[in-house]
Amino acid sequence: MVSQISNNVASLFVDFKDADASASPSVKQVPLTLVWHCTIHGIVKINVNGGFPHNSPSSACSAAWWTLDIGLSMTSLSLSWMTFLGASPTVGLSGLDSLPSDLRSPSIRFPVRPRTLKNLQVQAAGSTFGTHFRVTTYGESHGGGVGCVIDGVPPRLPLSEADLQGDLDRRRPGQSRITTPRRETDTCKILSGVYEGMTTGTPILVFVPNTDQRGHDYKEMSQAYRPSHADATYDMKYGFRAVAGGGRSSARETIGRVAAGAVAKKILMDFSGTEVLAYVSQVHKVVLPQDVVDHDTLTLDQIESNIVRCPYPDYAEKMIDAIDKIRVRGDSVGGVLTCIVRNCPRGLGSPVFDKLDAELCKALMSIPATKGFEIGSGFAGTFMTGSEHNDEFYVDDNKSIRTRTNRSGGIQGGISNGETINMRIAFKPTATIGKQQHTVTRDKQEIELKARGRHDPCVVPRAVPMVEAMVALVLVDQLMAHYAQCNLFPRDQDL
Repeated sequence: MVSQISNNVASLFVDFKDADASASPSVKQVPLTLVWHCTIHGIVKINVNGGFPHNSPSSACSAAWWTLDIGLSMTSLSLSWMTFLGASPTVGLSGLDSLPSDLRSPSIRFPVRPRTLKNLQVQAAGSTFGTHFRVTTYGESHGGGVGCVIDGVPPRLPLSEADLQGDLDRRRPGQSRITTPRRETDTCKILSGVYEGMTTGTPILVFVPNTDQRGHDYKEMSQAYRPSHADATYDMKYGFRAVAGGGRSSARETIGRVAAGAVAKKILMDFSGTEVLAYVSQVHKVVLPQDVVDHDTLTLDQIESNIVRCPYPDYAEKMIDAIDKIRVRGDSVGGVLTCIVRNCPRGLGSPVFDKLDAELCKALMSIPATKGFEIGSGFAGTFMTGSEHNDEFYVDDNKSIRTRTNRSGGIQGGISNGETINMRIAFKPTATIGKQQHTVTRDKQEIELKARGRHDPCVVPRAVPMVEAMVALVLVDQLMAHYAQCNLFPRDQDL
């Protein structure tokens, strides 16, 4: 019978008849601890983590999985044998020969109470980001609309749609000749979580309608996979996909991120004067030298002064020219964004698995088309010695501990040190291009495909607000975690 089920662990006592029993067979109770392995449509695979039936060989215990089959009535549980991955099919069943005849059946049933259903949880994967400041994005490129739900926003924060619209306008398509020609206003609407211009502390729902869909452009691509696009892998994973516009794999999904990031940037600025700025530092082979941009004085106006979002005018013109030349040939190019964080609070991030640079890397590599991430000296630091690379400490005029150089990129030991955080993010060339390429169809026929639709010849100019948004989301989430853990009791304010 089942003695306890809680927190994904079921402790059971199973009655087994002794193989040597006579007319009045003895009964032995063997404890089993069963740990949920996964939950899919009512089928729970569990690993034997404790005892095993009396007289059964140890090989059966070490090489077997049990399957917990939960019926709709929830009146019984069925335990049946399954061979462990990689084990011989005969290993898991060999021990049955030594069991009594009435126990050789590969299924043993136990009564269970219906209330155990509340312990089974199914969570949607991949669309929610953050722990304390949580953002869930929704919608597809050619669906009715896209947006996000933001949970964990502090109450009493002044907020309106205008606070979000500025960054959405920087992200929207059709803003210049070097972006996709798709025409969308991307006008946002806040549907909950704000009352009379102030956040209430409850979830904020942001909605942006799609108004310029052209699903017919993707008819051929419903069967043919675009090279280096997510078409094939979505089919491999789900067996079905939203073809028009690429569905969730489209960069249109990032509207929700940018809207939530605008809220996060407002929190950072109001709380600690923290600024997050990104700009284009490379397009194809046009590379902006690192020393020509002063990160201490860089402004948003400088970044927004041209359509490629490079703050240095001479190099901006070269980048625009490079995109124009590749665009008219129906091809695409990639590039690099540099992102900085000024006035970042000290102490954000945690040792080992939740390091701030690790969290930033995960966030930024989740943006479509990203292929690389560097922070501080990055890969160039491998050419230096320790004495050359180390950031020496000193005490400034305000009695604050500072570093004379910043090769660490504002993060040491996974924790922010108060210096400017600087990082670089690499973006590959846009996968969907107007050139003939070899590919295969869904039914494995080799063909040539010239993709249709409206796409960016280079994604980096519109990726600038996306990068800023993801960085801001990480910082606010880490800020909340830091204050929840480290500011409950008095501390030395001089550090």
